[in-house]
Amino acid sequence: MRSPKDFFAPLALGAPAPVREIPVTPSRMIHFFDPSNEKMAAKAPDIAKKVDVLLGNLEDAVRADRKEAARDGLVAIAKANDFGKTQLWTRVNSLDSPWVLDDLVTLVTEIGDKLDVIMVPKVEGAQDIHYVDRLLAQLEARAGLTKPLLVHAILETASGVANVEEIAGASPRMQGISLGPADLAASRRMKTTRVGGGHPGYLVRTDPTGEDLNEGRTTYQQDLWHYTVARMVDACAMHGILPYYGPFGDIRDVVACEDQFRNAFLLGCVGAWSLHPVQIDIAKKVFSPAPSDVAWARRVIAEMGDGTGAVMIDGKMQDDASVKQCRVVAELADALAADDPQLAAAYDAATKEILG
Repeated sequence: MRSPKDFFAPLALGAPAPVREIPVTPSRMIHFFDPSNEKMAAKAPDIAKKVDVLLGNLEDAVRADRKEAARDGLVAIAKANDFGKTQLWTRVNSLDSPWVLDDLVTLVTEIGDKLDVIMVPKVEGAQDIHYVDRLLAQLEARAGLTKPLLVHAILETASGVANVEEIAGASPRMQGISLGPADLAASRRMKTTRVGGGHPGYLVRTDPTGEDLNEGRTTYQQDLWHYTVARMVDACAMHGILPYYGPFGDIRDVVACEDQFRNAFLLGCVGAWSLHPVQIDIAKKVFSPAPSDVAWARRVIAEMGDGTGAVMIDGKMQDDASVKQCRVVAELADALAADDPQLAAAYDAATKEILG
């Protein structure tokens, strides 16, 4: 274990100093695209204008014979475009693959100044982050980078979930963690073939209403991922990094996708993956607080004054804990509204209506 006094020391001579606080910028959706797919690559600059994060995917969904093409395609796209405030991320291949070393060497030395975050799949424990941490420092020094690259882990193995707290605190580079439900389901031997979302067989049932055990009983589908998401959120909050829901694989079922994203938002996630353009607006809607919620939060903050004591507002008691909850909503709204005039107008209109 590294000494706390050395935690923020560069891990290679000439590497930039690690960040001491993870920048919290809008990242409601991490939009995946395959840089080896010419049609997707051509659309990337336009898609970038609509999303908070654009991610060039090199791992799953990219065939083995297209790995190099995806890597080269991402380099070309990054060099040819300025994405403005949209963050550019990549998901490299897993650490046990034959491609990951070339992924890291090529991307950091070629476009390290354009990349914000490197997503690492199938992280098992802190040791995986330590390996990537040291290697990135060496490559940053070689490339002469002045800003350290951040690391995002995907939680998609049973070992990763068991070690999620140590993963979250393994390096100053840790930006966040995403749930990877498909690989995690396989790792746990779960009996579902869905990519995210609930399962009709995972349910609770009301008691019988009479002698017939099938009469009058209602079932409710449960969330397979509630425990894991909640544990991930706690680990991220403890270490000052950001939690994300991962993919929702049924592109056609936009209703269930919105429900799953909202569950994650309410539990504390800041965003989710979008695998298709139709999911971009869903994520934007869900991970932006509703105008009515923002207006209520601002009202509570205003009426609580210095934030101490307690007041009654519309028959509901509000105290210092309430103010803390409301500040979470109001501060997120302010951050999002700063770059979205339409959202800012909606928030201001709702606030004027409730405050008068």
